[in-house]
Amino acid sequence: MKNIRNFSIIAHIDHGKSTLADRMIQHCNMVSDRDFKNQLLDSMDIERERGITIKSQTICLPYKAKDGQDYILNLVDTPGHVDFSYEVSRALTSCEGALLLIDAAQGVEAQTLANLYLAMENDLEIIPVINKIDLPAAEPEAVALQIEDDLGLDIDQTVMCSAKTGKGVDEILEAIVKYLPPPEGDSTAPLQALIFDANYDAFRGTIISCRIMQGEVRAGEVITFMATGATYKVEEVGLFHLKRSPQKKLSAGQVGYILAGVKTVNDTSPGDTITHKDNPCSAPLPGFKEVQQVVFSSLYPITTDEYENLATAMEKLKLNDAALTFQKDSSSALGFGFRCGFLGLLHLEVIQERLEREFNIPLILTVPSVNFHFHLNDGTMVEVDNPAYFPDPGSIQRTEEPFIKATILIPERYMGSVMTLCMERRGENTSYHYPTPGRIEFTCELPLGEVIYDFYDKLKSITQGYGSFDYSLLDYRPSDLVKLDILVNGEGVDALSQLTHRSKARERGLHACDRLKEEIPRQMFKIAIQAAIGGNIVARTNISALRKDVTAKCYGGDISRKRKLLEKQKAGKKRMKTVGNVDIPQSAFLAVLKSDQN
Repeated sequence: MKNIRNFSIIAHIDHGKSTLADRMIQHCNMVSDRDFKNQLLDSMDIERERGITIKSQTICLPYKAKDGQDYILNLVDTPGHVDFSYEVSRALTSCEGALLLIDAAQGVEAQTLANLYLAMENDLEIIPVINKIDLPAAEPEAVALQIEDDLGLDIDQTVMCSAKTGKGVDEILEAIVKYLPPPEGDSTAPLQALIFDANYDAFRGTIISCRIMQGEVRAGEVITFMATGATYKVEEVGLFHLKRSPQKKLSAGQVGYILAGVKTVNDTSPGDTITHKDNPCSAPLPGFKEVQQVVFSSLYPITTDEYENLATAMEKLKLNDAALTFQKDSSSALGFGFRCGFLGLLHLEVIQERLEREFNIPLILTVPSVNFHFHLNDGTMVEVDNPAYFPDPGSIQRTEEPFIKATILIPERYMGSVMTLCMERRGENTSYHYPTPGRIEFTCELPLGEVIYDFYDKLKSITQGYGSFDYSLLDYRPSDLVKLDILVNGEGVDALSQLTHRSKARERGLHACDRLKEEIPRQMFKIAIQAAIGGNIVARTNISALRKDVTAKCYGGDISRKRKLLEKQKAGKKRMKTVGNVDIPQSAFLAVLKSDQN
């Protein structure tokens, strides 16, 4: 056990985490030059294109150190985005140390701090690594001072590297062996293993990624999941090389996989504890909690005959993504679809893109919403994430919405515009300090409903890409929530309804009306597009009627002849308006979602 090192790489998005993992794999001769490809641990096309890690991977690296001993380095790769912070925390629990990767040109950013605090909560040994020292804009000495001043880490342990060129990778591997402690655990004790991830294999079922804390596990033994109480017979255990490598047993201190005929990923939960059925451990490992969805949206196929294909696709995605929840939903405007829960906006975008790419199903999404609490006059509390289930306004005693604590790191010249943005989004309890000269760490408490629309895009725009953003959920607070309905020609369009704060209702209503006016084609009669709260119209715009010149053939004679024709046309348009239907094109729904709220 003394020659095992379990570690993770934590970093802000795009600081070179996947590239460094590639160089380590190459350095340990795990892959031939012919088989190598960039972002080796990122299996999805979306991960490669966007340069983000969505699904964490694990790999076991054999390494011969300069002291002549052979070591096993278990790299537990983690997602980099704030949406997947619970998965990151479980992966860190399975390690003894972490490499804190920092870009030499960008310096310490918001998620660098957030991930560092997560690692410190788990008592991990931290090795600071400054990456991208080959860039012309790199300032490794200044970043090293930031690491010492802001983060309080030992500057003597800092390793400089360039993951792209491979410079400094040998020093990083030596630092892992030298500074990170070996795992602790008793292989003779009852089995206690932490699940930190799970993947689905179409032939073998769920592949459970776990860290053995105590005891041993072999094929043929019967295991129990302590959170769910489910029991399974182990079919195979092994280590993660680039391909799965079966072993006779997994012992305390090792990171590997268990195959036990688990049907879906949904049957396993990150943070759950595995133990033997006949000889269970005394208590489960601490820190387990159910994954909470925070953003909700409905997905509808553009053509109704694609519904069956969408249902099949959702079931297949669910096999691989336990955090996705969905239930059947229907809309008078869009037909049948699914109401889905997501970990955040990135998770929503990834699911939408996977459905469109992997299953070739074009989709329409309704306005994303969060989970609101409505306390009614009879003393009950209902949770509502869909405007269709908005309670009767007369029965509502008070409403509450979720708040987050946002941490924003920016150059100080953008302070005024960022503060204005936060105030526009109903921010409160703002505070800031200067971690280093020229940079500000700005914290603010914001309603989650204001952040999920376009806050991150706006932040990146006003800070010219230099702003970094991280958040954590706080609590629910009283709020004045209303249901905003969109009416087209007097008919409500349920797919465009949204729950919003009363102070933002007119702004959102005007925005929706303007976008619909651009997208809905003109008819032979005037169309009114309105935004309403209950019976009160808060915004309105009109689509003027197409006009046919009925007096073109009427030349000469008395004016009353022309007036008679115009009156006849007016009566016809009035009758047409009462019986005419307005078809809303699919592009109108997308336009309302995708454009900015200013």
